[in-house]
Amino acid sequence: MAESRSPLPASPAADRPALPVEPAPEFAAELAEASRRLETAEPEAIIGWAVERFGSRLTMATAFGPEGCLILHWLAAIAPETFVFNLETGYQFKETHELRDRIRDRYGLTVVYELPETTVEEYEQQHGGPLYRSAPTRCCGDRKIAVIRRVLSRFDAWMSGIRRDQSADRAAAPIVGWDAKFGVVKISPLANWTKSKVWDRILHDDVPYNPLHDKGYVSIGCWPCTRPINAGEDERAGRWSGTAKTECGLHLRD
Repeated sequence: MAESRSPLPASPAADRPALPVEPAPEFAAELAEASRRLETAEPEAIIGWAVERFGSRLTMATAFGPEGCLILHWLAAIAPETFVFNLETGYQFKETHELRDRIRDRYGLTVVYELPETTVEEYEQQHGGPLYRSAPTRCCGDRKIAVIRRVLSRFDAWMSGIRRDQSADRAAAPIVGWDAKFGVVKISPLANWTKSKVWDRILHDDVPYNPLHDKGYVSIGCWPCTRPINAGEDERAGRWSGTAKTECGLHLRD
């Protein structure tokens, strides 16, 4: 069962003014240069740069995928004070909740559950049943996108675990770039890694991961919209199966 939403850090660093809605040309150039320079850097160095550049105004969102768990593995050593959160829609797998506890026990990191304004029961009552069946994009918008907008309004930059080889929508993801959708900087330390490289490091460093991955679940989100994939299928084929939808909207540019 999801915990109540914890408060965000009370006060951002006083010497770090909030970023504008659109980046100034000089700042956009700084981000482009940083992304170019960090393209060949190790993920730990990218995380270190993000921590040094944004300090307490840096956050991380994780759904506890393998990439997110690997970033948490490094973050625990580099900047364990970083605010990390999970978008708890109310529909996550039991194994995902249990993984959060294992991460806490292993690294001392408590990933905060950020919740929608309504419980699952209230939400389904309002809409006459589960929207994940009839309007999955609306469901994602209400229970994920609206929540992350609220969280990111308190920060200047966020880290994600996306990889370019995951999908066409992510193929052009920079290491560092401006996230116009949320008005913050987005850092993707594993953008140029492959799935096999991620798993090699997870197994080498004994990083905790979701046991559903051992049962054919490659990309794991909410339980009603996730299934194991078959041999030869794209790694995101198990998300919103039977529809054209492949993204919840967090990493789409529009």
